[in-house]
Amino acid sequence: MEYKLGVNAEAYKNCSVEENISFIADAGFDAFFTEWKGDSPLDKWADIASKKGLIYQSIHSPFSKVNHIWYGSELGKEYVELLKKCIDDCKAVDVPLMIVHPFIGFNEHEPTDIGLELYGRIIEHADKKNIRIAFENVEGEEYLSALMQKYGDAPCVGFCWDTGHEQCYNLGKDIMALYGDKLFGTHFNDNNGCLDLFCITWRDDLHLLPFDGKVDWQGVMSRIRRHGYNGILTFELTTSPKPDRDTSLHDSYSAMSGQEFYTEAYNRAKRVAAL
Repeated sequence: MEYKLGVNAEAYKNCSVEENISFIADAGFDAFFTEWKGDSPLDKWADIASKKGLIYQSIHSPFSKVNHIWYGSELGKEYVELLKKCIDDCKAVDVPLMIVHPFIGFNEHEPTDIGLELYGRIIEHADKKNIRIAFENVEGEEYLSALMQKYGDAPCVGFCWDTGHEQCYNLGKDIMALYGDKLFGTHFNDNNGCLDLFCITWRDDLHLLPFDGKVDWQGVMSRIRRHGYNGILTFELTTSPKPDRDTSLHDSYSAMSGQEFYTEAYNRAKRVAAL
């Protein structure tokens, strides 16, 4: 089948989101997603999408302190309200999907009952607003597992598959085998795996263009087809390098113009989709 293709509108760091959306359309993409920062001009971006004939595929919720939800702290409860506000904003601009990181951090591995209860409030709010939530595979697989075990049967709850996270955070474990039947969206990107098996770190999450790292893209598409996914293939890329890592590829990306970068990204996306 022929897949629609999407990409994040903040991949090219030298231009505004508005400029990036125009580059995305001109490159040939069908869709895009953005991050949510509370005061982001989502209505403006949605209007540009409409005029450009693009699908505003999803909004990525904030995650810098999302681990506090699992502690049941006041900060965690405030974060619940923050994610509910993100859901409200998705509804306001007719974006049907919110992407959520279940946890942030590498040293904790124990989901809590209070965390599950608080996430339940977020899911209940999403259901009322008819917004879907896709929980992403990130560090701390146990938190994703706990959420999917408890809420995975809910119609508004699904999975967002990040191929880069699978390779460097999940050490190549087949996450799709666990949650592929509830796949709501993808974050396709490449990296070189975990460079130090004794220290899983965000520095390995490079978000390279496909075929610039070690991801098995034939295997990725085989799994996509095995689970019957026919939604948008969305890519999450960046021109920004990570500290203490080889910067040569990111330097080559940022040396391109915004239009050149997104055009190259589209060509790589087409290669992936054709596998």
